[in-house]
This record gives sequence, structure tokens and C-alpha cells, in this order.
Amino acid sequence: MNTAENAAELKNLSRTKLVADVRAVIADAEAYLGASVAQSGETYSAARKKLERTLATTKTQIAETLRELDEKSRAAARATDAYVHERPWESIAVGAGVGLLVGLVLARR
Repeated sequence: MNTAENAAELKNLSRTKLVADVRAVIADAEAYLGASVAQSGETYSAARKKLERTLATTKTQIAETLRELDEKSRAAARATDAYVHERPWESIAVGAGVGLLVGLVLARR
């Protein structure tokens, strides 16, 4: 795996962890809201409604961000596929060159 692939994998893992963490926070907040239904008081009620609105907004934003990321990754895959089909020999040469460089780096270790 080359440096670009490592960076892409790390970025993907970071996004995946971020999404999982945000989903966990949302789930915890929803559980808190569910458990607090019996609570009363005007201040508490206002805070609860604000939290519900914030959660709804956050869910919408996460869904939109995930949709955009999916579209961008699909577009990048289509562009890569088109490039490889338009320039197969150049693609093979680039792949061979990267493989050679990785082999040289690994051989020095």
C-alpha cells in the first residue's frame, strides 16, 4: 500500500469513526430524552425542546453529509474508471512505477 492509499484509508476510518461517534451521541441524547419525559418544569421543557430540535437538525445534516460523500466517492470512481479505459497503457505504467517504488522502499528495510 502506498502513502496515498494509507492516507485515504486513514481518512475513511476517521470519517467512519466520526459518524459512529455522532450516531452514539444522538442515540444517547434520544435515550436521555425518552427517560426524561416524566420530568416537569418550564425551564426543563424548553431545554428538552431545544435539544430535540438540535438532534433533528444534526440527523438531517449527517444524512446530507453522508449522501454528499457517497456521491463524491462514486464520481471519483467513475472518473478513475474512465481514465483507465481511455489511457490503459499509461495506467499500467503508473501502476508498475508505483509498484517498483514500493518494492525499492521495502527492499531497503
